[in-house]
Amino acid sequence: MIDFRGLTKTFPKDGRALTALDDVTFSVQPGDFVALLGPSGSGKSTLLEHLNGLQIPTSGRGMVLGVEPALANRAELIALRRRIGFVFQRFHLVGSRSVLENVCTGALGRLRGPRLGLVTYPRRVREQALDCLERVGLADRAFQRADTLSGGEQQRVAIARALLQRPRLLLADEPVASLDPESAAQVMTLLKGLARTERLTVICSLHQVDLALSWAERVVGLRSGRVVLDERTAGLTREEMMAFYSDDAADLGRPDSSGHDSPGVPS
Repeated sequence: MIDFRGLTKTFPKDGRALTALDDVTFSVQPGDFVALLGPSGSGKSTLLEHLNGLQIPTSGRGMVLGVEPALANRAELIALRRRIGFVFQRFHLVGSRSVLENVCTGALGRLRGPRLGLVTYPRRVREQALDCLERVGLADRAFQRADTLSGGEQQRVAIARALLQRPRLLLADEPVASLDPESAAQVMTLLKGLARTERLTVICSLHQVDLALSWAERVVGLRSGRVVLDERTAGLTREEMMAFYSDDAADLGRPDSSGHDSPGVPS
């Protein structure tokens, strides 16, 4: 599903190179639910942008769904992005439009021409959008304005929109950062359920250690652009996870199955 080998990304800043990702190596299997953790500025968002080809590595290789975005042409990148859903922290819904129309925009990648209003979408797309709303528990809100919903409900609409793409990979960048604890738990439960029932691979960027331990199957921790933690959550404690955020965590790493002290890459 995903295979990054020695991925490095630098940006020019003040006449020197700023390293955002530093020799990142990890793999993800179909159906995995991975929490991407790290302090602000650790490289989480940059890593997500490499997964859908918005950023090109300075060195190293990254394969996503059998495609190397850095070497893909425009048509190949478009085809890849159609298979990758993206859920943002701030929802990016059009508040004045209905919930259903917002979900329908998830099908624009496979439709020709612009769409102005709900009735301009094919009937099959509207039916599929209603089904996606049913899956996130909001079919009864289909014809409400999106801006009348709570934050948690709007994020569930955003997930339904991503589902309409029929993705194989779902990227979520801090999807619960602006939500209250109850709404955050509902969204994380939904993402975990989709990973199980749809065999959908989910990479979810988070700050909250407790959410990662409760819902993710695996944690990949970044610090200063490097992978310093890569473990199944079943083998982690909250204290170990909190230590990851300490100032001396740069060399944090638990022995892998071969006995090495580098962060492991689970099979």
